[in-house]
Amino acid sequence: MPRLDSPRYTVLFAAAVSIACAALVAAAAVSLRERQEANAERYKQKNVLFAAALARPEEDVSDEEVRRRFGERITVRAIDLASGELLPEDKLDLRTYDARKARNDPKLSRTAAPNEARVARMPLFQTVYLVKGTHIGLEQVVLPVEGMGMWGMVYGFLALDRDGNTVRGLTFYEQKETPGLGGEISNPRWQALWVGRKAYDPTWEPRLTVIKGRAGPPEQDPHKVDGLSGATITSNGVGHLVRFWLSKDGYAPYLARLRGGTKP
Repeated sequence: MPRLDSPRYTVLFAAAVSIACAALVAAAAVSLRERQEANAERYKQKNVLFAAALARPEEDVSDEEVRRRFGERITVRAIDLASGELLPEDKLDLRTYDARKARNDPKLSRTAAPNEARVARMPLFQTVYLVKGTHIGLEQVVLPVEGMGMWGMVYGFLALDRDGNTVRGLTFYEQKETPGLGGEISNPRWQALWVGRKAYDPTWEPRLTVIKGRAGPPEQDPHKVDGLSGATITSNGVGHLVRFWLSKDGYAPYLARLRGGTKP
């Protein structure tokens, strides 16, 4: 046995402690993975509810309440982004399918066309959230959106009325923007400015954007939203990503089918 004050003992002891700690961390990560994935899914569902105005950010909504509201009003489906067609319900297992992960699989994704949102790859299939009305069938649709902000990709949900044009809500659930500046894209007061705006002009070209300064109310400035003070790059990034996902390279084929009366 080496002496306790020898360099060899110190190295062996440090190695043993490192191995033991690594084993504990690995075991904890494996044991908590399922819970972490469940929490991430619940957080995403909560933000879908926020976008659809089925929950308010200031509410203390429990996980059980999120499950209840989501289950009662929302149906999760997948679409073929290129054609806009709804996939048969048995085409994908939406309990495990993750469009963000699919972008890294060459069999499930493609290179995106050049775009200002700086989206590099597109999944072949994207998840959409169909919101049932209390007295009508489809009331609105919630669409995942993403694009480059100032410091990294931002991820959120855009809710549109069943007309495929009127904005019902917008929320961002993951972003790295500067707190108090670009980070204000997560402020419910700024997000509320989007409600009632129009995604498209009369020729169905995507026009919704963020401007420098103040926009008028939706009825006067249907395609413009106030920019964030001191956060021009982030504001422009949000405008770019919204228009990209409303374009023919994003959800335009699906929304055209929706407006045309195709069963959602």
